[in-house]
Amino acid sequence: MTLENILELVKASDAKDSKLYFVTRAIKHGVARRSRIRDKYLFKVYQIDCNREVQESLFNTSINQIEKIINKNFEIVDYDVLSDETERLFTYPIQNKIFSFSDVVTNQLQKVTEKVTSIANITTENEELWAYCLEFYSFDSKKKVFTFRKILPSKVGIDEKAKSCLKTLFNTKSQQLTLLKEETVNLDEQIDCIYVDDTFYIIKKAYFEQIVGLQEEYKEKAKGIAENMINSGNVIGGEKLQELIDSKPSIHKKLIKVERNGGYKDLTPQKLNSMKRICKKYGDVLPTKDGKLFIDNEQNVDIILKALGDYYKIGEISKKAYGTFAGKELQTVRDK
Repeated sequence: MTLENILELVKASDAKDSKLYFVTRAIKHGVARRSRIRDKYLFKVYQIDCNREVQESLFNTSINQIEKIINKNFEIVDYDVLSDETERLFTYPIQNKIFSFSDVVTNQLQKVTEKVTSIANITTENEELWAYCLEFYSFDSKKKVFTFRKILPSKVGIDEKAKSCLKTLFNTKSQQLTLLKEETVNLDEQIDCIYVDDTFYIIKKAYFEQIVGLQEEYKEKAKGIAENMINSGNVIGGEKLQELIDSKPSIHKKLIKVERNGGYKDLTPQKLNSMKRICKKYGDVLPTKDGKLFIDNEQNVDIILKALGDYYKIGEISKKAYGTFAGKELQTVRDK
């Protein structure tokens, strides 16, 4: 399915039939927040009633956003954890993929869900407002289109959580500032991903990964890879790397690339010297000690991951140097 097809489905729906849902995230019962098990979160869907004005606004905004994306002529490619999102639209089929968020799209959104009576009731110490979702139903094709957008904590306003400030609203009719005592959720004009026919169409890759829980999965994978690197005996000071995994999500995917390459497992003196030479060529100094990779600060981690992750690249045609962890391995073809 193309974005043009998705746009036709949305346009074929009626604004008054569109639905707005909030998705919350909570830790599974009996699981510690810092636990390293995969799939430790539960997601729950709530429907929230909207007046006609809100429905019309969300309907028109969604059409405008999809049209803007279509006009960018993004290349549609299969999702890959290491690919950047420059001028690409990723597809992510959920068949045979088992993770907590799949229950949201395959089960909860397909039936009548609990309605929101209070934002405060679904934003507790154990449950957080995670994303919002719009549903559009095309009566002609009998298909549903769902759009998702990540909700940031700053977008939610609840009296109990804002005792240190006054929430006010400027009334343009009375030209007065009035006290706002209601709960608020800001819904912006953006779409992170679209779900239709068992496939996600990913517009904002990082937010999509947050929404469905892939970012948390990559974090756990990164911790395991860091342990493998330490246990290989070829890395000194791996504890610093483990610390950074918690504070710098940007290194999670870099570690996954390093694991794919596996260069740290057979780190011979010859390979180490080659890595030093390549790093030096681009102004970096590979930190080593006693014939091993040495980590004692964040900069060392950055250089080591670049070296192990094939960050330094040369364009075959332009002969220009590039720096990126992304890239698909190609096989050369010999002339017959």
